[in-house]
Amino acid sequence: MESKPLARLDDPLAPAREATAEMLRSRQRNFSLPQPFYNDERVFALDMQEIFGKEWLFAGMTSEIPTKGNFMTVEIGDNPVILVRGNDGQVHGFHNVCRHRGSRLCVKEKGKVAKLVCPYHQWTYELDGRLLFAGSDMGENFDLNQYGLKPVQVKTGGGFIFVSLADEPPAIDDFLATLNHYLEPYDMENTKVAVESSIVEQANWKLVIENNRECYHCNGSHPELLNSLQEFDDTDDPRATPAYKALVAQKQADWDAQQVPWQLKRFGKRNRLTRTPLLDGAVSMTMDGKPACQKLMGRIQNADLGSLRILHLPNSWNHFMGDHAIVFRVLPLGPQQTLVTTKWLVHKDAVEGVDYDPVEMRKVWDATNDQDRRLAEENQRGINSKAYEPGPYSETYEFGVIDFLDWYGERLLENLGSTAPELKVVQG
Repeated sequence: MESKPLARLDDPLAPAREATAEMLRSRQRNFSLPQPFYNDERVFALDMQEIFGKEWLFAGMTSEIPTKGNFMTVEIGDNPVILVRGNDGQVHGFHNVCRHRGSRLCVKEKGKVAKLVCPYHQWTYELDGRLLFAGSDMGENFDLNQYGLKPVQVKTGGGFIFVSLADEPPAIDDFLATLNHYLEPYDMENTKVAVESSIVEQANWKLVIENNRECYHCNGSHPELLNSLQEFDDTDDPRATPAYKALVAQKQADWDAQQVPWQLKRFGKRNRLTRTPLLDGAVSMTMDGKPACQKLMGRIQNADLGSLRILHLPNSWNHFMGDHAIVFRVLPLGPQQTLVTTKWLVHKDAVEGVDYDPVEMRKVWDATNDQDRRLAEENQRGINSKAYEPGPYSETYEFGVIDFLDWYGERLLENLGSTAPELKVVQG
């Protein structure tokens, strides 16, 4: 029997690209997305290619790799990445793939090395990615210079590390400069991770973000969080009460006196920074509203700084208080599976058991994360039903969700190469 050559697969997702772009162009704005965006393998593959493969992603904190040779790894879909502090003191990013036969170089989440050595055949790389050693068996004509590690785009700001798998990622420098300014009081290079947790949610990554972008559900679901959290995002929040606005004005005067930035800053719908008070009398996101760490961060003298909230789409939200900070990272694992990592940061000289109790520090967000996990998973189960159809968002309670999906739709259309200038507004 004569064998037939394999068909050339130019783009197996081409039909899905066209169908996805059409769903985005024709969807009802201010409604949830059509079902395939939450559970279809092909749409998920497009999300990984066109959003997580092209946008800037929050990966970790610079203080996690403080000195030469410190490294951390992160998995972005099928793309493992190494972040390492180089001899020059800068954070470098590389695909965590040996140029010999493709094995992962670093198999641990964090560590410290003199050189990057592949555990498979001991090919050895400098911290700047240059191949130093490949063994004598490669032959005398083997050119080490042709087989350095493949770089990944890396930028830092305010202690955050962002990576992009794209050759030409979108502009981010203005946001990074603002991060540097707003986080200057915290001296982020001199912090450490006091506690870290990771949970896997059986839900699409967009449902995880949607849940975070509204507090419509907070009263019914988050008793621990509401011991300290104001449910309003900022004074622009259409639900903000006169009492909240008066508290904001009082606190802003205090923050000005301490030279602590608080003004609301937006960078399109992708990034936002805003400092907002906690409940009157609360200074930290703890069960009793009291500081979780007695040693304050950076140059801060007063723990009562409210919460500096930082949003970075598509995969991070964060809270910075006077005594500690909490950073969140979202990474998709599958169409209905998402990894959510939470890190609690304190001053690097804070002593566990003396300045802070890690068990007490994490109680509020451990409870909140688990509550949000259950909400997202139940949301996913309902969306999987044949009865599901997109439903309307509240323009007052869920404006943050509307903004997120507008951003997502615009970026996905642009990255797909769609010629549609904008989403159509279809009246329901």
